[in-house]
Amino acid sequence: MSIALTLLSAALMWAAFPPLDLGFLVFVAPVPFLWTMRRVETARQAGWLGFLFGAAFFGSMLYWIFVLGAVAWVPLTLVMALWFTGYALVLFMARTWTAWRWWIVAVGAWAAMEFLRARFPFNGFPWGSAGFPIGTIPGARGAAQWIGATGWGVVVIGFAAGLAVTLEEERDRRWLEASAVAIVVLTLAGAIFQPSAGGPAWRAAVVQGNSPCPRVHCDGEKELIYEAHLGLTRTIEEGGADLVVWPEDSFGGDFNPTFNAEVASEMAGEAARIGAYLLAGGTRTAGPGYFENLNVVFSPSGAIIGEYLKQHPVPFGEYVPFRQIFDLVPQLAAVPNDLVRGEGPVTWTVDIDEGERRFGSVISFEGAFVRTMRAQVNDGARLLVVATNEASYGRGPASDQLIGMVRMTATALGVDVVHGAVTGRSTIVRADGSVEQRTPLFEGLVYTGVVRFQDSPRTFYTIAGDWLQLLAIAAAAVTIAAYREARRGFRIRPEVAR
Repeated sequence: MSIALTLLSAALMWAAFPPLDLGFLVFVAPVPFLWTMRRVETARQAGWLGFLFGAAFFGSMLYWIFVLGAVAWVPLTLVMALWFTGYALVLFMARTWTAWRWWIVAVGAWAAMEFLRARFPFNGFPWGSAGFPIGTIPGARGAAQWIGATGWGVVVIGFAAGLAVTLEEERDRRWLEASAVAIVVLTLAGAIFQPSAGGPAWRAAVVQGNSPCPRVHCDGEKELIYEAHLGLTRTIEEGGADLVVWPEDSFGGDFNPTFNAEVASEMAGEAARIGAYLLAGGTRTAGPGYFENLNVVFSPSGAIIGEYLKQHPVPFGEYVPFRQIFDLVPQLAAVPNDLVRGEGPVTWTVDIDEGERRFGSVISFEGAFVRTMRAQVNDGARLLVVATNEASYGRGPASDQLIGMVRMTATALGVDVVHGAVTGRSTIVRADGSVEQRTPLFEGLVYTGVVRFQDSPRTFYTIAGDWLQLLAIAAAAVTIAAYREARRGFRIRPEVAR
């Protein structure tokens, strides 16, 4: 029974994310697992069930990584499962506590787990966080402007833990009712006060150039990708866009505008012809054993006005931690060079009819991390671009899962986001979290739409960050410490009496 309920929870959690994207299920998905955690009899059983939940959930959600081989999928799945092992052991410690103490620990420990695994190891991996599926619920996602996806994760687990307590102790519905009220209030407030960028409009054109050989390298690949993007850009009419986006890896090798004058001239010529800013993503060598992943921006005059260097590389994809040890893994020969990280947010000032505005960008993996995009907005960006390339993952839901995270971040920060992918899916994400039509995978095309700069005040979440998540963690820590101190006093008291 315990195993079946744990697997049921994992299946429901999987269904809340793309490809099914049934976000409303996230409110009940953890319930069978949490109910089981209140009834386990040994720490070993708790740890095993926590591991099973994590492995089943992440193993199924991240199955698209298996196209890179078991050497990529298995370690990541195991690391994620170990986080839930630790969470289950904390719940085992609190299993005999009063319902209100257990509820606080269940919510706060989950918040701590998500906070930590978004940062460790190797700067973290936030996929599968409980707040992201809220992006599919229009009114609810609007409340992210105050609490973010991390805050919604707290509310989601608060409801699930309250329901688990109610199923076991029908008379004690306080935690369920309080969580349900919070959900209703937040959803109504988010629906009534939807975030909106509200500023001047910019016509964006994403050039989705595609790849001639996705998932594998082929002769002349860099040149072919560059030529595809250049050719599609030439189909954009003069004055047909204000911003043209070439996604990540749309140039590279010898075809690089930062040192190849001919390439720079061709790209600058297109920016000048269209009368648009051109943001293009690519790579370049940074010395023996190293490379850089960057976005470069041309002005409508054809001049390069700046670069953004990726700060948050993909571990074992763009660099190999502890290379001396992991070089023993033959498959990592496919990652011969390590990425040189950029430093700090970078934003660019652009001239439009309404005056100067600033926009910023992040690259691929960074789009999953709200802290990276939030830093850009706090640095003055009022419009964001996510430039990505997920050709390695085939036709799985990788792109849709990233868009799901970006939409919650866009709402939390109150900014419009241009999401451009070399092989798709490309789209525009509004400040209210709505997503425009998504492009198909592995098709060369130009996707156009209108975005707006943020003229509204910065959202509360932009200023305060993960305040609700941190509050839940602190509440759990205080509850655990207070209970342990009370137990210690109880043990000491008889000796004092003597």
